[in-house]
Amino acid sequence: MKRHWHLKGDLSTLPNSNTFSKIICSPFHEPWYNLALEEVLLEGVRDNEVILYLWQNENTVVVGKNQNAWKECDWKLLQAEGGKLARRLSGGGGVFHDLGNLNYTFIMPKQLYNLDKQVGVILSSLRALGIDAQYSGRNDLTVNDKKFSGNAFYFQENASYHHGTLLINTDFTKMLRYLKVSQEKINSKGIYSVRARVMNLAEIKAGLTPFIVGESLKTSFQQLYGKAQEISAENYTEAVNALSKKYASWQWRFGESPKFDISFAKRFIWGGIEINFTLKDGIIEQAIIYSDAMDSAFIEKLGFTMQGLPLELKAIEQSLQKLASCSYEAEMLQDILGWLQSKL
Repeated sequence: MKRHWHLKGDLSTLPNSNTFSKIICSPFHEPWYNLALEEVLLEGVRDNEVILYLWQNENTVVVGKNQNAWKECDWKLLQAEGGKLARRLSGGGGVFHDLGNLNYTFIMPKQLYNLDKQVGVILSSLRALGIDAQYSGRNDLTVNDKKFSGNAFYFQENASYHHGTLLINTDFTKMLRYLKVSQEKINSKGIYSVRARVMNLAEIKAGLTPFIVGESLKTSFQQLYGKAQEISAENYTEAVNALSKKYASWQWRFGESPKFDISFAKRFIWGGIEINFTLKDGIIEQAIIYSDAMDSAFIEKLGFTMQGLPLELKAIEQSLQKLASCSYEAEMLQDILGWLQSKL
């Protein structure tokens, strides 16, 4: 499915007179700092505020909240070549960052979250540069059916963000060496390789740089959200420095890697999932779930709910049936339970 953004006649593009807009650009290329700043901005966003946060990481692999870092990238090679591994709050799959791409985050209270409008900022900024980009499927931005950006999302009780990476002049050689993409995932996209599916925007417009794209994003953001105040990232230094210790920690990036008694894995249309059980006397002592599904909170709830249950299909079904809070989660749950019926 492709969704086309039309600026004319769409009332959602009009600036909100009661919304306060801010733009913040990180001056550093350190992933743990930049992810910490993103979380600090999320925690502090006000009820009538929308923030555009622009940032870049140097030679970094960022995995999704529920991914198994040991399997998603060649972190030893990455580290040996001076790169860094990071983990974000949102779901989705692993991505490679270098100074040839630009990361964007839209941060706002949940009541102002409007995905079409946020994506509209990106698409209109690129069209202003002569690039006819489209929003494809649930989370991809494409040109000529080739992906140059993916989106991921994170929701707290009152605040939310939507972020992604724009491939502008990224080193695909490094990206393909560091990331481990399963053949099953490649096949599910109907392609024969990752490189066949992705592209740099500089392939469309020669001379394009992250700075040029960033300036166009700022202009487009203000056209849709009203004149914005540019805020220095230095205003958040103390809080960011404290939080960046979490993002740099081994526990956050890798977590524990216990020996599991039973492991199941499968890929669905919404993403891959790996369920690992540690058992004692037939009771699930620990349920660790790895997934590149976009709904990171739902995946975490699945694992937490199964802990303490007997390893029996009926008991698991009865407990999990209560978890789905929307149609999308209900579909995911139906897929998972149908799959577990053949395993338990």
